[in-house]
Amino acid sequence: MAKLKDGFQGECAIVLPGSVVQQMETDPFCRNLHVTDIGYYPNAKYHFRERKEPISQYILIYCTRGSGWYQLGGGQKWLVGSDQLFVLPADKPHAYGADPRDPWTIYWVHFKGDMAATFAEGFSRPFSIPCGDDSRISTRLEIFEEIYRTLKNGYSSDNLNYSAAALYYFLGTIKYLGKYRESHETQKSEHDIVETAVHFMRENLGKKLTLADIAQHVNYSPSHFSAVFSKRTGYAPVNYFNQLKIQQACTYLDFTDMKISQICPKLGIDDPYYFSRLFTKHMGMSPSDYKKYKKG
Repeated sequence: MAKLKDGFQGECAIVLPGSVVQQMETDPFCRNLHVTDIGYYPNAKYHFRERKEPISQYILIYCTRGSGWYQLGGGQKWLVGSDQLFVLPADKPHAYGADPRDPWTIYWVHFKGDMAATFAEGFSRPFSIPCGDDSRISTRLEIFEEIYRTLKNGYSSDNLNYSAAALYYFLGTIKYLGKYRESHETQKSEHDIVETAVHFMRENLGKKLTLADIAQHVNYSPSHFSAVFSKRTGYAPVNYFNQLKIQQACTYLDFTDMKISQICPKLGIDDPYYFSRLFTKHMGMSPSDYKKYKKG
């Protein structure tokens, strides 16, 4: 079977130079916690990595779609599914890879520092982060992407310091998951079914949700839910979900230099040509024309 370390369509990755990492290791602000490598691999078929010689970084892998596995040394092999993450400890041999039939989509980051072990503690086994009314998954991924974008803009002191501060927040949303969710908890005693459904859609923009998936989340039959949702919004649920995907695509086009091949996996779309047709249908222009369109 083929095995790949990287080279996946739509991937994003940054490996910080050794000299920059050494600079952060002695910097009063960054030495407690800092990034050494960061990236995103969508639908990473044949992804495989084995390190017989251990490295000094901790590695967090956050699976948002598909499935995979990992193993420490010659120990137990753990299976990882959608909405699960794990942290590989520093200084230990390991291996990990994507499931060949249902390859994972992963956000990953290598991190070091005096506080790294504290944030890694308790995550050696697969840790689930299921979607809920106050899960804030999309916010967590926005923080990850902000770290990536900051480092992509270079390794100035301000960029390194800000990425370190953002890494604290990102890892804190996992380490203190309950508090992260409680801080955004709604004050309503009962959630509105449509608001709950839209929140579920936003939390899962990178997936291919069906009407049945959304209806199941709000405990309605598909037909009843569709009727209620359409009456309230004027749109069928799946059409509304596609609108949210295109809205997010516009954000990527407006504020990043991501290519279509990189945007599509983040929206759960495998075919760039289908994405272009869907975008044109909703926006009245192609993605490339939208990118050129003067706004504001």
